[in-house]
Amino acid sequence: MAKIPLFDVRPRFEPIEVPTHVPRPYHGGMDTPAGPHVLRAGDADVTGEPRLLDRYLLGSTASGGTIALVEHVLGPKALAAPMHRHSREDEYSFVLAGTLGVIEEGIEITATAGDLVSKPRGRWHTFWNAGDDELRVLEIIVPGGIEALFRRLAEPGGEYSPETLPALAAEYGAEVDFEATMPLVQRHALVV
Repeated sequence: MAKIPLFDVRPRFEPIEVPTHVPRPYHGGMDTPAGPHVLRAGDADVTGEPRLLDRYLLGSTASGGTIALVEHVLGPKALAAPMHRHSREDEYSFVLAGTLGVIEEGIEITATAGDLVSKPRGRWHTFWNAGDDELRVLEIIVPGGIEALFRRLAEPGGEYSPETLPALAAEYGAEVDFEATMPLVQRHALVV
């Protein structure tokens, strides 16, 4: 019986030619060269105000729609959004710093730095800064898409009311429930 060497370096597949440049769209304010790319803090688009900032690290258009990454920065006791649900995306919130409060389908939890919270599509939820320090959350959105709504809400004049937000949210496959939001705001003395 022939012995096979421990590290068999014989090629198992025919070699293929790999292109040196593959164009990839990137919509973070710059063109991305082929190969690995580092997004520097100053390169990301930022929207919002000091109490509620969104930093767009990867838009769904840059990933072919598969994923979006947004860093949310919330001031103390800031509510991120009214109670809502979306029909197309799952969200995963990775807590970078601070204390995240989450309510999903009536169940409230808190999470701290290093925790990952899953918010599946089709379930009523919202989140807020449950602490007295700044909250930083990396929002992983799969597939991407709902981050375009975040951008719309941050546009000048994006002060949407209970009368106007439902129609805008519906354009992105989402629903909002202001009536269910108010008890949460009162219970936790949140800033809206």
